[in-house]
Amino acid sequence: MDENRKKNKSTAELAGEDLFNFATDREDIKTLIAHLPKETECKPETVEYELQILKIISTGWSISFYLENTSLRNQLAEIYWKSVHEFSETLSETTQLMTGQNINYFQILKDRLDMYVAALTEKPEATEPAAVIGPEFSRVCGNAADVFAVMTGSRMFIITIASVKEYLEALELQ
Repeated sequence: MDENRKKNKSTAELAGEDLFNFATDREDIKTLIAHLPKETECKPETVEYELQILKIISTGWSISFYLENTSLRNQLAEIYWKSVHEFSETLSETTQLMTGQNINYFQILKDRLDMYVAALTEKPEATEPAAVIGPEFSRVCGNAADVFAVMTGSRMFIITIASVKEYLEALELQ
């Protein structure tokens, strides 16, 4: 890690920046899309779009979940979501300039987060959140019964939460 970066920022600020950069990085999304079977009934463009949303909200959810009993939870979550909000505003403005359509990307993220949380709440018997997230992901992609989309959404969720957990453990924040 760059020494100047370390000197001028708190642990929460550094972690928030790193986790935001992770959440908006598209390499793992590209890999999942490249391995999406041709038999899927969901449009690959829709799956790709929804994977980015799922990754962003799963990262934010993981911060709150893994830091539940720590003093850094609220501070890190606030820093992360503030970065996501700024990113969303820029994306919304760019989309409007390019397409003429007015979208609120942050509201889309919030709506998806609410949707996934509601699905998890409706199925308290589910011992593995990915078993709920995958079907919801597939449904929002256009076909709740598409096993390939279910698996892709589940995989994105599992990869994301595992990566965030590993990162937080490496910083000894848990």
